Amino acid sequence: MTRKRNLKRDKVTDEQLIARFQQGDLQAFDILVRRYKDQLLNYVYRFVGNRSDAEDIVQETFLRVYKNKHYYKEIAKFSTWIYTIAGNLAKTELRRRKRRKIFSVSNFVNEEKDFDIPDVERSPEQQVDGSIKDDIIQKAIEKLPPKFKEVILLRDVQGFSYEEISQILGIPLGTVKSRVNRGRLKLQEDLKFLLETEAKPSEETKA
Repeated sequence: MTRKRNLKRDKVTDEQLIARFQQGDLQAFDILVRRYKDQLLNYVYRFVGNRSDAEDIVQETFLRVYKNKHYYKEIAKFSTWIYTIAGNLAKTELRRRKRRKIFSVSNFVNEEKDFDIPDVERSPEQQVDGSIKDDIIQKAIEKLPPKFKEVILLRDVQGFSYEEISQILGIPLGTVKSRVNRGRLKLQEDLKFLLETEAKPSEETKA
């Protein structure tokens, strides 16, 4: 019986959960937190480049959802609403850093990473190499202007549709597509040397 109840609970939509929470069901809020905490942390971490700040932002995001639950209306998906809150907080953090002139790529040095599922079949050398490449990719994302960074993270990392990104950021659909394309081109330029490095072993093998 317990397992059946859990299965039914897991099938409940985000929108149904927030509706229950608006009516005072705190367990519904706990389920939403469990559903979104990891993916939000991954998104915000890649946005601001610092794990401690990302954790603070995600905590503040859920606090705002808790305090402002009645502001949510089912004209948009719950995921759109919560990512809008998290994204705005992340952009505020970047603006704060810029004002204080403490923004630097040094945030990535020795940064703890535990968001990616490790490939247990890779050798230690491959794991180290993969970690280095992850750092390089993260730095390339960090170098993007915020307007390109946010759409790349939402589209290519979080997997939102163009329409959902348009709602989250409050910008026209055409602008979203344009920024995604320009952001990808910029990333390709910055990561070109990494792709060339990956191609060399296969060329040597053919020879």
